[in-house]
Amino acid sequence: MTDPQNPNDPASNIPPAPPAYGAAQPQYGSSPQPQYGAAPQYAAAPPPAYGAPANAPVPGRTMGIIAFVLSIVLSTLAIIPLILGIVALVQSKKAGRGNGWAIAAIIISAIAIVVGIIVLFALVIPSFSAASTCIANPDATVTVWGVQVPCSEVVNTTP
Repeated sequence: MTDPQNPNDPASNIPPAPPAYGAAQPQYGSSPQPQYGAAPQYAAAPPPAYGAPANAPVPGRTMGIIAFVLSIVLSTLAIIPLILGIVALVQSKKAGRGNGWAIAAIIISAIAIVVGIIVLFALVIPSFSAASTCIANPDATVTVWGVQVPCSEVVNTTP
């Protein structure tokens, strides 16, 4: 092996002699190479900067993701993901961070609530109105979604 500091030195080209038969083998980790001086001492690391580390978890992010998933899965019970999304957004804002999952959950839940109210007024309330008219006057004819229906078909009193 050549000495990188002095490649032309013939003494550095002679490999070390192998140990004699039966002699103790060198221990694992021990090095026959020359030991160098002590490792240089470096200055201590500076103190950490104020504020949260760059990769710290965002408060409310997990709740925001849960609210997002629930806003899609539980569109009929949209109030639950709406509340979770608002709580997650408030937690994130207190920490000075944004939370897109919570904002998406709030928007989807609000749209689901509005659609649910429209469906309630468009489908359910006219049916109740027809039923209440037929209960008051069983011989009448009512209009249900543009179709004339006799009350005997709307309210069936026979089991």
